[in-house]
Amino acid sequence: MKIAALFLMFHCLSSSYSQTIGLHSFATGFTRPVEITNAGDSRLFIVEQGGLIKILNSDGSVNPNAFLTISTLITNSGEQGLLGLAFHPNYTVNGLFFINYINLSGDTVIAKYSVNPGNPNLADASSGTILLTISQPYTNHKGGTLKFGPDGYLYIGMGDGGDSGDPENRAQNIDTLLGKMLRIDVNSGTPYGIPSGNPYLGISGADEIWAIGLRNPWKFSFDKTLGNLWIADVGQNNIEEINMTAATQAGLNYGWRCYEGEVQYNTTGCPSQTTLKFPLKTINHSTGACSITGGYVYNGTAYPNFKGLYFFTDYCDPKIGIMTSSGTLTYSQVFSGNNFSTFGEDSSGELYVAAINNGSIFKIIDTSLGINTFDQTQFVIYPNPAKSEIVIQKSNKNHPTEVTLFDMEGKMLLKKKTENKDVNIVKIDNFSKGFYIVTVKNEQGHLSTYRLIVE
Repeated sequence: MKIAALFLMFHCLSSSYSQTIGLHSFATGFTRPVEITNAGDSRLFIVEQGGLIKILNSDGSVNPNAFLTISTLITNSGEQGLLGLAFHPNYTVNGLFFINYINLSGDTVIAKYSVNPGNPNLADASSGTILLTISQPYTNHKGGTLKFGPDGYLYIGMGDGGDSGDPENRAQNIDTLLGKMLRIDVNSGTPYGIPSGNPYLGISGADEIWAIGLRNPWKFSFDKTLGNLWIADVGQNNIEEINMTAATQAGLNYGWRCYEGEVQYNTTGCPSQTTLKFPLKTINHSTGACSITGGYVYNGTAYPNFKGLYFFTDYCDPKIGIMTSSGTLTYSQVFSGNNFSTFGEDSSGELYVAAINNGSIFKIIDTSLGINTFDQTQFVIYPNPAKSEIVIQKSNKNHPTEVTLFDMEGKMLLKKKTENKDVNIVKIDNFSKGFYIVTVKNEQGHLSTYRLIVE
């Protein structure tokens, strides 16, 4: 019986990481949600592709009146519509926000709006000012996301303009803003300024470019703790990309159409491979993926196990990917019946995900807290993620007597008696990158259980 009980415990632990991600149904009834963001308070703003921005309150209720409606200004079909929303970092003072949409001519428009001065739940629909219009040759690969970076500038993700294989090689051509990451200063200039650090400053038509070589960066985000820029670039026939770099790195070339992921696609006229920025991680379509939906690095406080992990998903593969900054990757269970289109972050750093097909908004939760925090007051294990060693430090009167490490299949990899002292060091330099379970036994024979990431 005892052996069976132990086997059951470790079987549960071995699957705990894949099962740790849960989706709590937070709200329903939206029509093709494509963006979730916040304005620095408890509200979430849900962007519907058809041209509406709605307010979702912290109790899950939806305001009866839309914050903004621009349905008459947009082309709403396929990958076109109202696609992006970003609130000014100083929104509580100036009331400014920015949207990205496809106009009636099929072109990308970046526009500035103001909140209604008499009602924080309504925008001033008459305040719209067009900052930038970008001609689009086809009806797909529009990008869509807008984000303010740690530097206070507005970043705009632009797809290559569409059709298959970027036939005019726009992503590699700095004479067009398509297939690029753009950066503009909305606080100076008319209608905007160009930051002095932009790599093509002074080259006509290229001033706004921050990075090139992107196919369709549908979603990107900044890690609020480290400042890194994470770009999920939708692939062509075979490979989805996750790119990560310091937000201060200007002038990067992410490689499309020369490469899809790390595989040659069309290298005619391409620069040297050594000048390209290859992805941190690639996901092959053989796994069921077809169109990556980038997310966020978790910087909330409700779920310590998520801290520092990057969350993403795929339109065709309804499970949540969780990845460390070094590229160690695992997945949640499958959440069938959902085509996930966007993640969102509330003002506390908690994460949400939307399904475009059924209009649902889910809050991402850690369903395994009961396992992973069991008796963790006994000891502190750090660093986590770790590389070559971990430190086990007692946090009450009991000393650790034995440490055991298991892989995520429940196989025991290390078992070590510890010395009778407050701090013990365990070497893990021969462990592969990945996720592990650590159990620590105290002097009374009680076990504390932890999850460890090795990078």
